[in-house]
Amino acid sequence: MNTVDAHGPRLVNIASNPLPEGARVGYFKTSDNVQLRYAFWPKGEGKHRGTICLVQGRTEFIEKYFETIADFRRRGFAVATFDWRGQGGSDRLIGNPGLGHVDRFEDYWTDMRSFHGQILLPECPPPYYLVGHSMGGLASLYTGIKDRMMFDRIFLSAPMLAVPTKPFGLVGTARLTEVMSFFGLGHLPMGRKADRPASAASFPDNPLTGDLMRYLRSVDVLAAAPELGIGTPTVRWVAAAMAAMAEAGSDGFAERIRVPVLMLGGARDGVVSTAAIEQLGLRLRTGRHQVIAGARHELFMETDAIRGQVFAAFDAFITEQSQ
Repeated sequence: MNTVDAHGPRLVNIASNPLPEGARVGYFKTSDNVQLRYAFWPKGEGKHRGTICLVQGRTEFIEKYFETIADFRRRGFAVATFDWRGQGGSDRLIGNPGLGHVDRFEDYWTDMRSFHGQILLPECPPPYYLVGHSMGGLASLYTGIKDRMMFDRIFLSAPMLAVPTKPFGLVGTARLTEVMSFFGLGHLPMGRKADRPASAASFPDNPLTGDLMRYLRSVDVLAAAPELGIGTPTVRWVAAAMAAMAEAGSDGFAERIRVPVLMLGGARDGVVSTAAIEQLGLRLRTGRHQVIAGARHELFMETDAIRGQVFAAFDAFITEQSQ
């Protein structure tokens, strides 16, 4: 297992992506002994409103969310976040640190449960709200099923409920990659166009955001700290993720979610299926969905106009808690 920063935890601070003041950064160990990097910020000015637990999508890292963390703090929230196993500043799980890997999707629940018990409960002020993007959004839904008392509300940006899987579909792809893993091929790369590294040249056709400045900001962070990045997922990661998405699309999944949920989808999202978000949103007993016109996949990294809609939805959803 390769540790990204053997000299202690740090956050990358560059001119185009300044570090919000007041950060505390550290490591914690999960219940299965994986070392994860985390960071915490106290609330900004104004009335205290609790703590946002912010969880990222695949390939992402804490630094990518500095602007969004500042937005939450200005609203009176403390923010606690961590890098999932296998990415960012957390332990890599296989010999090639550039591949995204996890053995089981259940392992993300282990990360969440460990963070909640070791960092969130003892160190962060309640109430607790879970905010998840993409892969982190799917992991957040499973959190809402496994322990409905952990978070008061769950707010999701473009949750990864389905992705393009021609010609086999989610279930068929999950079975195929499971068989490949059984025969020892689980650590091989299995990529797609959306997993290509971002660069200035790739912006015009990128599926993530229509905002050039925010797109290049992530490029700048990885140029300064390339060890934070990962690229193509492994066959084993694909097997785990496809099985989890297939379950999320099955009958009865929505009824198992007992925490209030708001899911946002992008009308122009080419990474995950907005239709799947709409379908699950219509079945939720304790939640709903909203589609943001013109938005691509990374709603928190989009243009000011789109981000304004995202935070307006967040503000209204969280305000319901106190009514």
